[in-house]
Amino acid sequence: MIPHELTQLYAAYTGGQPETIDELPSSGSARRYFRLTGSPTLIGVAGTSIEENNAFLYMAKHFKEKGLPVPQVLTQSKDHAFYLQEDLGNTLLFDAIEKGRKTSVFDEQEKELLRKTMRLLPAVQFAGAEGMDFSHCYPQADFNSRSILWDLNYFKYCFLKATGMEFLEDKLEDDFQKMSDVLLRSSSATFMYRDFQSRNVMIKEGEPWFIDFQGGRKGPVYYDVASFLWQAKASYPESLRSELLQEYIHSLRKYQPVDEDYFHAQLRHFVLFRTMQVLGAYGFRGYFEKKPHFIQSVPFAIENLRRLLQEPYPEYPYLCEVLTRLTCLTQFSDDLQKRRLTVKVTSFAYKKGIPDDPTGNGGGFVFDCRAVNNPGKYERYKPFNGLDEPVIRFLEEESEMSEFLTHAFALTEASVKRYMERGFTNLAVCFGCTGGQHRSVYAAQHLAEHLNQKFGVQVHLMHREQNIEQTFNAR
Repeated sequence: MIPHELTQLYAAYTGGQPETIDELPSSGSARRYFRLTGSPTLIGVAGTSIEENNAFLYMAKHFKEKGLPVPQVLTQSKDHAFYLQEDLGNTLLFDAIEKGRKTSVFDEQEKELLRKTMRLLPAVQFAGAEGMDFSHCYPQADFNSRSILWDLNYFKYCFLKATGMEFLEDKLEDDFQKMSDVLLRSSSATFMYRDFQSRNVMIKEGEPWFIDFQGGRKGPVYYDVASFLWQAKASYPESLRSELLQEYIHSLRKYQPVDEDYFHAQLRHFVLFRTMQVLGAYGFRGYFEKKPHFIQSVPFAIENLRRLLQEPYPEYPYLCEVLTRLTCLTQFSDDLQKRRLTVKVTSFAYKKGIPDDPTGNGGGFVFDCRAVNNPGKYERYKPFNGLDEPVIRFLEEESEMSEFLTHAFALTEASVKRYMERGFTNLAVCFGCTGGQHRSVYAAQHLAEHLNQKFGVQVHLMHREQNIEQTFNAR
């Protein structure tokens, strides 16, 4: 049902009636948004929390006066339950980078939108904080121990307990307090957007505009960086994330000096905290409110958590133990297995044909080892294959095999990295030689061991003509 109050507001502001009123997709909150088309076309907002509305109305006015790209509020009802703001269009940054999110390959246009957004963030944090009365913020004026523990317990009750996993609550709370102490050593008088992510940035005429900042408060700059760059479904490759972080730091230096080593060390803690806070929100919105969008995002956040825990947090030993067990739960590990890359490496003889690819993906790489000096032409090596010491010594000392593998490794490594980023599940690599006995066997064995050791991917190795198979399990 369309709120009658929005039609009245529109008529009072424009002197006419809207031609059409269409409700827009809702976000995670209880606020409802409507597009009222006419002259002009405006966005109407109906919010059930007056305190939250007041926070947005104050911040929008303040940011606009600072020249920041936020929607202008044009009129509001006397009780502040309804208001009209300018229409920024239909393009969320989240949608503008959809191709990159789905493939993990971001084109230059998508990258530039992300760069622009990160360059603007320090202006919101510093210029936006100048002269701001933080008492208008809702539900908290600043990022403090109470708000941190709220979010950590949000994770505990709405997500962790919902999985059915057992844990010692006292020990977990001890580490929660330690985390609060670590996060608060970075307090500053800057504005913390709090939910700064690509769904809360709109693109208008190629430029980013900021929306849904009503949950902001005084707080450290790290939180917003973690929120944006580690957004669960954004799927930024590590290389792009690093580039965007450098864009942010470069822009941040306009406002304060930056010790990059300390910045990176402190940012890790905020990334872990934000990931847990997001999982709490996904648990509440998904498991309790039954909103599918949030349930679909859980595997992405769990994967972020897995990667974070690869480098330990010695400050929170029990928390890390619990989180590690969480990522190994069947409902999450099964999903990971579906998206985990497996590399099939095969040695073969050309005279018996190139191996088929049973996955249907079309092959991958086929490397021809026949230009490498062949130990098979010497009688003393004929009883052996590429796994035996005499052949290994010959190939490493009297052939071009090392240089050949340097190039083969570089090509396959590049594909493995990209396949892992994009969630591909199969890659085939084949090495062929005359008899499938010496050179191809040596090359396939070394590549299989190398990929498993460097990337931790599962590798199925088959020396076809030797009838030898081996599996290197994912680590």
